[in-house]
Amino acid sequence: MLKLAWRNIWRHPRRTLLTLLAIAFASAVLVFFIGLQLSSYDATINATISIFNGALQIQKEGYHDSPQMRLTLDDSNKLLEEVRKVEGVRAAAPRAVGFALLSSGSRTYGAQVVGVEPEVEAQVSTIPGLVKRGRYFQRSDELGVVIGEDLARNLKVSLGDELTLLGQGMEGSMAATVLPVVGIFSSGSEELDRLMAQLPLDTFRETFSMRGSIHSIVISVDRVADVEDIEKRIVDSELLDPNQVVLRWDELIPGIKQMIELDMSSGWFFYSTLIMIVAFSVVNTFFMAVLERTREFCVMLSLGMRPGYLCRTVILESVMLVAGGIIAGMLLGALIILYFGKVGFSVPGMEEMARQFNLPGAIYPRVSLRALTDGPSVIFLTSLFAVLFPATRVWRLNPIEGIRQV
Repeated sequence: MLKLAWRNIWRHPRRTLLTLLAIAFASAVLVFFIGLQLSSYDATINATISIFNGALQIQKEGYHDSPQMRLTLDDSNKLLEEVRKVEGVRAAAPRAVGFALLSSGSRTYGAQVVGVEPEVEAQVSTIPGLVKRGRYFQRSDELGVVIGEDLARNLKVSLGDELTLLGQGMEGSMAATVLPVVGIFSSGSEELDRLMAQLPLDTFRETFSMRGSIHSIVISVDRVADVEDIEKRIVDSELLDPNQVVLRWDELIPGIKQMIELDMSSGWFFYSTLIMIVAFSVVNTFFMAVLERTREFCVMLSLGMRPGYLCRTVILESVMLVAGGIIAGMLLGALIILYFGKVGFSVPGMEEMARQFNLPGAIYPRVSLRALTDGPSVIFLTSLFAVLFPATRVWRLNPIEGIRQV
């Protein structure tokens, strides 16, 4: 049957080659675009979580849903050191978060005040590298505040101006201090630029009466794809108390995952159009082949060959043709991905825009199992389903009527 199917495929070399090229082209396009799409998602996730939230956070249970000052991590230094030793963890930084009124004298705005450790914050956040005016904190800084560009505009302050902070401490006490503006950042996130002010962690603890406690440990990782494994390692290592939890980036910022799912769904509308074109091409090829060989099939049926054998032969021909085109397309798509994985893929204006946010200016796609198999597998299944229609015609052939008609 294999020999017969192979010979039948090449009865019309030109038609077979055109069908092979159509399948290979569609497979290559799908492999490349899906690979590029998946890599762009990785870049988007990395860019978003690296601004402030990190890939993982350790918090007191319930803090993410209801951030209250009293839900703190106590004696966090030992936990920090142990977390930094976990395989796959690139860095871990402590943070304390509060809410306060910031006043410049002429204007007052509410803000999220974040206490950070200057030495390690740059390893989990890009904000230290996004300071457009002034500078970020140095080790020797005890007093000072770094605020977002929009918040500075709303408060009408510039470098060196003083801000009065007024809030509530951990035990209900008054939190008040006066701090000079040492830096103004622009992260590209409207929410952060409008609402965030950062202080040195020691200054934050003293102002808000935190007594050495923090609210979260922010973790950056080597590969975002390994987040679930790293989370499992942290949980399995029994470093955490029963009332402490580890939250992944998709739990901290669920909107990113929803945006990616929506974009992938819209992308498949385009991919489905391409797949349907290929399926119609395959159906056309085999309908033509069945029509041309109707007399041959009828003679074989008259000699005693079973219809099921002929149907299996036609299906095997389609499998061989589609598989050949898909393999060629997968190889071509993989080569294109490898090329752009080295030189990078970008569109005009992308590098300038990315540079403003301290991000890479190009996407470097990677060959992955999902990129290689998602599109080609759908092409294969759709084409196999489509060829059932000409195979059904063979099954229903009446030898006598078929010979007379031909």
